[in-house]
Amino acid sequence: MPSAHIILTTAIVFTLLTSVVLIFWFRKTVLTGEQPTSLMAFIAILFTSGLDVGLILFPLTEFPVYEAEAVYGFTNPLAIEFGFWGFLVWGFYFLTTFYFCVVEPRLRLFEIGWVKFINNLVIIATCAFTGFLFFSYLPDYIPDIPSVARYALVAVVVLAAVLSSTDIRWVVWLSLGSFMLFLVLIAVMLLHSDMGIVEFVQSGQYLGGYFRHLHRFVSPLTDYHAFYLFWWFAWSIMIGQFVARFVGGLRPWQLLTALLVLPSIPIALWFSILFYIHSEQILLSGLLRSAMVVVGIVFVINSLDSLTRLYSENLNLTVERLGRWTYVALHWGLLFGLILLYQFTPLKIEWIGMVVILLYACIYALIFQRRRQLAATQF
Repeated sequence: MPSAHIILTTAIVFTLLTSVVLIFWFRKTVLTGEQPTSLMAFIAILFTSGLDVGLILFPLTEFPVYEAEAVYGFTNPLAIEFGFWGFLVWGFYFLTTFYFCVVEPRLRLFEIGWVKFINNLVIIATCAFTGFLFFSYLPDYIPDIPSVARYALVAVVVLAAVLSSTDIRWVVWLSLGSFMLFLVLIAVMLLHSDMGIVEFVQSGQYLGGYFRHLHRFVSPLTDYHAFYLFWWFAWSIMIGQFVARFVGGLRPWQLLTALLVLPSIPIALWFSILFYIHSEQILLSGLLRSAMVVVGIVFVINSLDSLTRLYSENLNLTVERLGRWTYVALHWGLLFGLILLYQFTPLKIEWIGMVVILLYACIYALIFQRRRQLAATQF
């Protein structure tokens, strides 16, 4: 097993065990953020902030790979795809959301200079990677798109995200709107596939392959699976830091259950429909592909605006301090420049994920060092 896979497996096991301990140790603690919302609003914000264009555009290109490669032969392509995007991996967000609701207000570890610097570097780099993925997959859904148009579209998307990030209300409204738009896309694709109840249930049954082999997904199956897991780690701290403010009075077991189950339902529906389309070799019209791109664009904007809002507040590079247009120009230039950096350099999300895993280790060590201070506070 490659050393990177060993590190990933160790990190996943530690996060899962920590989550189990937190559920029992803090079972009576009520988690409430700075701006508590309803559970459904919280899940919508989490879902659209914590996912990006890959959810929309990847599956139809990945199903054939999972069918062809022997390493995935222990189950079906739908179960593999769901395993890369659903259920267990959302436990990463539970751990970080819990931390920023309960531990960070007491220890302020992310206000330590070097921790703050690394965290914000990770946020900015991961923001840019989201834009780069969108740039990379555009030709699969807009055939023959000119290079100039690709760069221009990405530039406009980044600009829209930065503009949205100037007001937290826009971020929340866009989260709710994009979640509803995704549900509409699911309904449209279901109608287009002419998928009946029987076919839908049969396709959905393939998801059982994931749960029967759940233990296999704790460790990377392949380098590509490792890419996904590093990607989830790269997102985990910053998403937890952002969405923790919206938690509305949940106990830890309720938060974990909500995170594992509620986002996985629309993901399962979406993937089941796409797998049926793939299996039946149903052709998607240009209009439907365009609709997928539009929803993907909204997801990119939603991911980028929430994370831009987060790192700009962390670094005090806010609208209030810089003024609206200086703020927009600064963050647009920074993010678009980093997207180009991914395009023209060997920079990889795996490197960012590894940095986050090392940051996890440092936070564990700092918590242990300050355990008496933490134990002395009132929960």
